[in-house]
Amino acid sequence: MDLRRLQMIIYLILIILYNSFESEADIYTSVDHNESQRSMEEIRWLFEDWAVRYDKYYNEIIEKEHRFQVFKENLRFIEEHNHIQNNHSYIVDLNHFADLRSEEFRNIYLSARFNVTMTSRFFPPSSDQYMVMNGENLPESVDWRAKGAVSSVKHQGHCGSCWAFSTIATIEGINQIATGKLIDLSEQQLVDCNNKNWGCNGGWPETAFAYIRKNGIDTEGRYPYKGTKANCNRNTAKAVSIDGYYFTPRYNEGALRKAVASQPISVIIRSDSRAFQFYKSGIYNGPCGMDLDHAVTVVGYDMDPSNGKAYWIVKNSWGQGWGEEGYVRIERNVKSYDGKCGITAYPAYPIKNRKSHFNFL
Repeated sequence: MDLRRLQMIIYLILIILYNSFESEADIYTSVDHNESQRSMEEIRWLFEDWAVRYDKYYNEIIEKEHRFQVFKENLRFIEEHNHIQNNHSYIVDLNHFADLRSEEFRNIYLSARFNVTMTSRFFPPSSDQYMVMNGENLPESVDWRAKGAVSSVKHQGHCGSCWAFSTIATIEGINQIATGKLIDLSEQQLVDCNNKNWGCNGGWPETAFAYIRKNGIDTEGRYPYKGTKANCNRNTAKAVSIDGYYFTPRYNEGALRKAVASQPISVIIRSDSRAFQFYKSGIYNGPCGMDLDHAVTVVGYDMDPSNGKAYWIVKNSWGQGWGEEGYVRIERNVKSYDGKCGITAYPAYPIKNRKSHFNFL
């Protein structure tokens, strides 16, 4: 008997044993007990279908059963959230994180290195360039995707490199604005070579800006993303350069709006919540967690005419299968000193006053 068949038999035995201890009638019930219940068989079929869709494979039978239990709990959360709604203006759904507990998701995808005292010497001063003047009129809406200044959404993988993706997105944006060319740039170069950050263990966009100001940055094609830290490849081309970097006035949604009207902006948010992990669509007004832990890029803003809710358009680095094809709309104009999820705490942007010399061409 081959190993795979033996594993399947053991898995089936485990399922039978588990079912003997758990009544199918109690597998899933919504909070108010009004929604139809799912049978164990239906949930297992959902799990198997999800595993095929996201190319999940578990080497151990016990591990697969453990992941099924995690999947089941996440499914319960998702369906309860979407059934209740209340004041939620967003929905959640299964995605490629559905077999991860919250603490596992946090350890893999969220950075624990946003400590101001560690890197304060790299922090730029706040510039008054984007301070909103009395009577100043700003555009009602902005979307840098529509203006050709935003590259495709990428996936950071099992690497805490969100800081590199946020940095690169802003560099790609300002370079397109300055030169008219949208060039896909290398996050991997920052992960490998920016030794003032911590590779897959987190980092600050500000130190990445400092690295690019000094060294330039190569293209994605020449230095592709691997999702793990490797030795720095010193044989790189200075495909794109910047002249400096600044903070916008912090804790100021008006200043952030003015900045985003001019270019994509790197921000750090609080995203340690189950709702954000499984965000699918709508304007996110849910829980955010306690600490700043994830770098993303604001590429626009707008307002939903159906309900009058204002929002930021935010590019993430969790792949196109997360959220709205890789984006999240985060609530804007909130009664919080640092904006929704801390979005105004550390808004930074690069400066580019001259065109790059493309020495790789």
